[in-house]
Amino acid sequence: MFVRSGRFRLYAAVAAGSFRRYATYRIATLAGVFTNTVFGVILTYTYIALWDEKPGLGGYDQAQALTYVWLGQALLTTVAVMGGGFEDELMRRIRTGDVAIDLYRPADLQAWWLAGDLGRALFQLLARGAAPMMFGALLFQLALPGDVLTWLATALAVLLAVVVSFAVRFLVALSAFWLLDGTGVAQISWLASTFFSGMLLPLSVFPGALGEIARALPWSALIQVPADVLLGERSGADLAGAYAFQAGWAVVLLAAGRLLQAVATRRVVVQGG
Repeated sequence: MFVRSGRFRLYAAVAAGSFRRYATYRIATLAGVFTNTVFGVILTYTYIALWDEKPGLGGYDQAQALTYVWLGQALLTTVAVMGGGFEDELMRRIRTGDVAIDLYRPADLQAWWLAGDLGRALFQLLARGAAPMMFGALLFQLALPGDVLTWLATALAVLLAVVVSFAVRFLVALSAFWLLDGTGVAQISWLASTFFSGMLLPLSVFPGALGEIARALPWSALIQVPADVLLGERSGADLAGAYAFQAGWAVVLLAAGRLLQAVATRRVVVQGG
């Protein structure tokens, strides 16, 4: 019991340290808020034109579609759709051999980086996510829920989305054990995440088999599922199914990461040595 309590405090400290670390980059954060807001406005007018031509596209009315846009901007860095979290640092440590030091820590490698990523995600949600969302709500007619329970349900969906995102990026980072430079794998993951998460368009817009496949892939847990929860598209059994979908992918991907970690750490390869 005391050991578990000590481990919890350790990972909580790692998460808090990660939050403070990202909070120090104030200028970068402000620039990110500005960028997210500008892209939100551009996407909003694109969606307005699209939904004017095809009302009810993807099962959303125009207000819901615009809400989808601004939620996507709020979650873009929170769930690291385009990367930019811990994975670059972990790949660098693998390449230089510094990961050997990480393996000597009295903490699990995967849990250590997960804790840090949760701290990063919380900061990004509060600092880079909330401001663009509020701006969008002031400028456009959004279909935001008026009850606290829907917001709490969305918060849980976002938390699960962060864990799924971490699990995918952890696998990407571990590829550096064999490739030494995992940049190519990271770029492929970035493209897949951008397309299949629903960042560009709701996955319900995707036609036929492509839509079915896209909604079944883990990336749909990052944007599409939280958006559906916020918009009230998931309730009752459907809401439980959405959580089960996210949690199921999280468990599968974390287990795959743990297995790959066990195999990889048997042979720490240092580039050039």
